[in-house]
Amino acid sequence: MTELDKDINKLKILISENEIKNKLKELAEKIEKEYPIDEELYVICVLKGSVIFCSDLVKHLKHLVKMEFIRISSYGNETKSSHNLQAIDLTLPNLENKNVLIVEDIIDTGLTARFLTDLFKIKHHPKKLMFVSLLNKKCARQTAIEPDLYGFEIDDKFVVGFGLDYKGYFRNLPYIAYFPE
Repeated sequence: MTELDKDINKLKILISENEIKNKLKELAEKIEKEYPIDEELYVICVLKGSVIFCSDLVKHLKHLVKMEFIRISSYGNETKSSHNLQAIDLTLPNLENKNVLIVEDIIDTGLTARFLTDLFKIKHHPKKLMFVSLLNKKCARQTAIEPDLYGFEIDDKFVVGFGLDYKGYFRNLPYIAYFPE
């Protein structure tokens, strides 16, 4: 048995698959109220952690959705943010005067959220910009920023599942879990 096998057996479920499914519908309803239904919506998925959350969320939207993907890293293979953002791929179409929704897996320090929000406002000039996150870890916040919408507030646990990983593993779990200390 490898160390990774041992680790998966220690995981404790924090947020169940059903809780996530219900929250996705709730978030989609709130998003529908924020953007005109007859206008296209650019959904920006922050890779890699948000891919499952984003793909499941957009299934509930009635808008004409155009999905775009950006990649930023601040964790590497660690369980704490390095505070050094690495913009790996920020290639996007012209978003000026477009409705934009940034989708992130977790906001903890807030540094990525601040970076992206400022970048979109300064460089892209969207008509309306909102930031949605599956998880909000307020206790780790280092900058004054809050998502416009979020699914669940969590305390200071390192979480995996539903797109969130540890060293590239556990993204495929259909729930959010943590390793007890």
